[in-house]
Amino acid sequence: QVQLVESGGGSVQAGESLRVSCVISGYTYERRCMAWFRQAPGKKREGVAAFFTADSSTYYAYFAKGRFTISQDNAKNTTSLQMSNLKPEDTAMYYCAAAYFHNACVLLEEAKFDHWGQGIQVTVSS
Repeated sequence: QVQLVESGGGSVQAGESLRVSCVISGYTYERRCMAWFRQAPGKKREGVAAFFTADSSTYYAYFAKGRFTISQDNAKNTTSLQMSNLKPEDTAMYYCAAAYFHNACVLLEEAKFDHWGQGIQVTVSS
């Protein structure tokens, strides 16, 4: 039974920072792609950032580069997304996801991921 549990969501004002974290348990392989997606009301789910544990490579959506940083704490099986200079358009449900293949990290497409967290709300007000 694989479970992904997110934490750290909430409401902030534009320009502020927020850190969301994801703890994975019950996963057979340590080699994996960990990623964050987000979905705003009426919009499709989109990839935000990904981290491949085998080589610590990172991948970012264009809008996330320079503001968001994904990191991994192997001891705690935790993947975090540090979001800085948040903007109202960052408001969305944020989902943690996991996949085995490196290709999932590269493509950052939801269909490539096997396991998902429940999602947490991030709201940025102006």
